[in-house]
Amino acid sequence: MFTGIIEEIGVLKGIKRGANWLVLTIGANRVLDQVQLGDSIAVNGVCLTVTSFNGNQFTVDVMPETFDKTNLCALSVGSKLNLERAMQAGGRFGGHIVSGHVDGTGKIAGKTNYGNAVVYQIQTAESLLYYLIPKGSITIDGISLTVLDVETDHFTVSIIPHTQEMTTLKDLGIGDLVNLECDMIGKYIEKFIQAKKPTTSKISRDFLEQHGFI
Repeated sequence: MFTGIIEEIGVLKGIKRGANWLVLTIGANRVLDQVQLGDSIAVNGVCLTVTSFNGNQFTVDVMPETFDKTNLCALSVGSKLNLERAMQAGGRFGGHIVSGHVDGTGKIAGKTNYGNAVVYQIQTAESLLYYLIPKGSITIDGISLTVLDVETDHFTVSIIPHTQEMTTLKDLGIGDLVNLECDMIGKYIEKFIQAKKPTTSKISRDFLEQHGFI
């Protein structure tokens, strides 16, 4: 589990490609503090497992499902990456609940200066926009952000100078792909509402109305 508060920007040092899989070697410093084999590190918002490490880099495997659903397949040596270690139970929860399980990608369609902020317009599939609401949470390349507005084919977020400086957003341009993870709470609520579980309960709407509960 992560919070979407980026700890450092890493650099892709090496990449081994298969038909639909990758092995990434990532240069980093802060996220390697007390790291252990098997630890989880979010790379551009994707929860990946550390398979080896030394004092200044670590490696992770990218399986076919992740290859197909994220922007990791488009990386090249030298790419900058947002990194975050899994959250500690006793730490501050500064962002929102982030699983590191990316729902899909979006494309940067516009960047507009607005006071001291930059408003990003992100085009994405209707199936992802369905889960977004103004002032709700969204994770973009691992960054916990607040949705500004939602339209029929895109949504917007407003980025403060600190977030611009501490993440890879400042290096992205029009047309670049970003990883998106929608708020999992909304997805769970939808699942529970749509579930059709058989029940033997005799309590129905009619029963509640007859007994004055509704």
